[in-house]
Amino acid sequence: MQVTARSTAATARRAQILEATIEVIAEEGFARASFARIRERAGLSSTRLISYHFAGKAELVAALVEHVVAGIGEHVGARVMAAETPGERLRAYIEGVVGYADAHRAPMSALLQVVVSGAWGDGRPAPSDVSHLERILAGGQRTGEMRAFDTHVMASTIQRAVEAVPFQLEADADLDCTAYAAELVELFDRATRA
Repeated sequence: MQVTARSTAATARRAQILEATIEVIAEEGFARASFARIRERAGLSSTRLISYHFAGKAELVAALVEHVVAGIGEHVGARVMAAETPGERLRAYIEGVVGYADAHRAPMSALLQVVVSGAWGDGRPAPSDVSHLERILAGGQRTGEMRAFDTHVMASTIQRAVEAVPFQLEADADLDCTAYAAELVELFDRATRA
């Protein structure tokens, strides 16, 4: 029972540190996200509490990226899986990513800043794999719902369009994300339909 309580406390502490890291990066920028600033934001007594849970800033950044990408995946994946046709899956993907970016602005801003800063380097791929989109598009081509096109080029273009939303939100906090998503859905429906 003591092990469970300890592991639950450790999980909660890690989550607290991740949330503080997200807030610091989103509000102050990646360059200012020192352990001291994160400690202060999390209300911790010492930066050693961060070091106890994360071997260094690189490990903390990797955990942040994994956390945010998992959140996007859960949100968007559920929507895509509920859709029946490739066209509906593409719509669900676009609306899901844009909606997630709107509802989770701080985590998306932090993710964006980590990737743009190059902190997600060291040989790891950027967290924007397009294979899931390629499968949706290839499925649309197989069913005849979508025209012939290079699925990698189209998937990459769609991905970059939805990845632009956090940039847009930084520039315009009042951006109508529902209208933005609807415009992207219409654009890519016209670009892909047979």
